[in-house]
Amino acid sequence: MAAISRVDASYLARWWRHVDRVTLSCIGILIGFGYVLMLAASPAVATRIGASRDMFILKQVIFLLLAGAIVTATSLLSPRGVRRLAAAGFVVAIGATALTLVHGVEIKGARRWIALPLMSVQPSEFLKPCFAVVTAWLLTERRLRRFFPGMPIALGLFAVILLLLKSQPDIGMLSVITTVFLAQLFIDGLNIFFVGAGVGCMIAAFLGAYMVFPHVRSRVERFLHPNVGDHYQIDTALRAFGNGGLMGRGPGEGRVKDLLPDAHADFVFAVAGEEFGMLICLFIIAVFGVIVIRTLLKLLREDDPFIVVATAGLVTGFGLQAFVNMGSTLHLIPTKGMTLPFISYGGSSAMSVALTIGMVLALTRQRTGESRIPRGRPAFRGRRAAA
Repeated sequence: MAAISRVDASYLARWWRHVDRVTLSCIGILIGFGYVLMLAASPAVATRIGASRDMFILKQVIFLLLAGAIVTATSLLSPRGVRRLAAAGFVVAIGATALTLVHGVEIKGARRWIALPLMSVQPSEFLKPCFAVVTAWLLTERRLRRFFPGMPIALGLFAVILLLLKSQPDIGMLSVITTVFLAQLFIDGLNIFFVGAGVGCMIAAFLGAYMVFPHVRSRVERFLHPNVGDHYQIDTALRAFGNGGLMGRGPGEGRVKDLLPDAHADFVFAVAGEEFGMLICLFIIAVFGVIVIRTLLKLLREDDPFIVVATAGLVTGFGLQAFVNMGSTLHLIPTKGMTLPFISYGGSSAMSVALTIGMVLALTRQRTGESRIPRGRPAFRGRRAAA
């Protein structure tokens, strides 16, 4: 597609010329690592549970193909199309998340999944991108409509999400969504006092979760006190990084995949460290860093408040998810069952992250000959302008 003529005025040609091809290439690299690491990690896991050796590989190939299609299709949308998609997706995700409390599949004491014929879906994964875009629209629409109650509606929707995720329970997902929501409020120009109050409430909520939920208390205590509880998974993952060294033991030569039940999912970064070494791990971190930093730098030239707040929320959630996965694998933070975007096994994760990145590409796409700010909408006057 790089050879498309500059005089080609078709919609696809204009998309290719104006989309952020660096970010698109980075996504292709992550998907490529996802295929390679599934080939390395999943056969041993499948054999251990008595399934076909190729079960996880074949399913992940389909998931990543769908993810690539979702990224491309979503990136073709206009900002208005992104808003409409997010609004519809948010309604469906809220309904499906509520449904998990009644008809959800219970795994390890939590009801987060809905069983479908070929896969289990975690609806809350899709709340992250959809809520970020809906929140951005609510917060910025009040600039256009004087008496539009954008902030109260956003707070009400967040309260609904809080109630649903607390009931599942899924404290990790709630923490990510809360962090993204506070970041969007800050970027939109909310007084720093209220942002600090929100952070204080979040800390109080963590303390409450520590007191109320046994699994949260167990993870925190195991993180803070190495001699307390079972550290098998973390100790095994850390040994895998040590065994890999600088260049790794080589493809297929790792042992962590034979020892960890979630080597293909939550601990896939340890598989990368053992078989491909520290250099490849640093490269993977750099790819995530390029996506996040490049997107944030592009927002410095953006004047549409909706695009700024929405894109900042989307990329914050994306980067935070990657950090939580890699940080917990390296024992920098308490363990949390969160996938590494495009690399860990999981259909819901792959497609929700694809939706996130597709929306980011759509919102940051150059639109020559178009008005960057809809008629009647004021230019951005949020946190960046105040700085």
